Amino acid sequence: MIIDTHAHLNDERLSPLIGEIMGTMQTKGLGAIINVGYDRPSSELALAQAREYDNLYAVVGIHPHDAKAQTGDDYTYFESVSKDKKVVAIGEIGLDFYYDLSDREVQKRVFIEQLELAHSLHLPVVMHVRDAYGLALEILKENKRFLEHSGVMHCYAGSKELLKEFVDLGLYASFGGVTTFKNFGKAEVVKYCPADRLLLETDCPYMTPVPYRGKTNMPEYITLVRDKIQEWRDDIDVENVTTQNARRLFKI
Repeated sequence: MIIDTHAHLNDERLSPLIGEIMGTMQTKGLGAIINVGYDRPSSELALAQAREYDNLYAVVGIHPHDAKAQTGDDYTYFESVSKDKKVVAIGEIGLDFYYDLSDREVQKRVFIEQLELAHSLHLPVVMHVRDAYGLALEILKENKRFLEHSGVMHCYAGSKELLKEFVDLGLYASFGGVTTFKNFGKAEVVKYCPADRLLLETDCPYMTPVPYRGKTNMPEYITLVRDKIQEWRDDIDVENVTTQNARRLFKI
């Protein structure tokens, strides 16, 4: 059974469908779903949903897009729920210099603050990085002490060389629907990723894989990601390996 390590069932497109999604997930090959927040309200909803359903887990945190709206009360809330067995990580946190919806210095500050918060709570981190891999690596190296509980580079789109650096810091890399796109161009990166650091995700409702591109992404489409990566990784059983990796990282 596959684990979707990055989904947004808290999104308005999927939230009304959550009963059906969770009720049929095992028949569609899914063993668990990691439901990821991106601000305080979405984190609260992710946890509420996770508490309602077995095999659904929550990640709570502030996305770089929303860093400008972060308050100290948010961190207090994340700390208060961190001991809930359904909270498995802090995220998604990081840097997004493509959209720049928050000031870059604010993004950096909030990123580092949440790395420190996750460490204090003994939780891994789920990281969103876009057009800022070099700086993210620099920040992570400078704050390596906060990575004791590891983390994942969500929807990894960097180079093979940078991936080696992230793996050397003890991190995982997750790949999703973009792997099925004709212009993906990162098969060599997926092939290079150490087997014990490889994860699968959908990022639903975003990043819908072929042949459903243009439609709302669903957790069940994780099988398409598995199948594409299996084409490139004949050295491993992708489903079994990535499931073991996800259970180890998130302690589920």
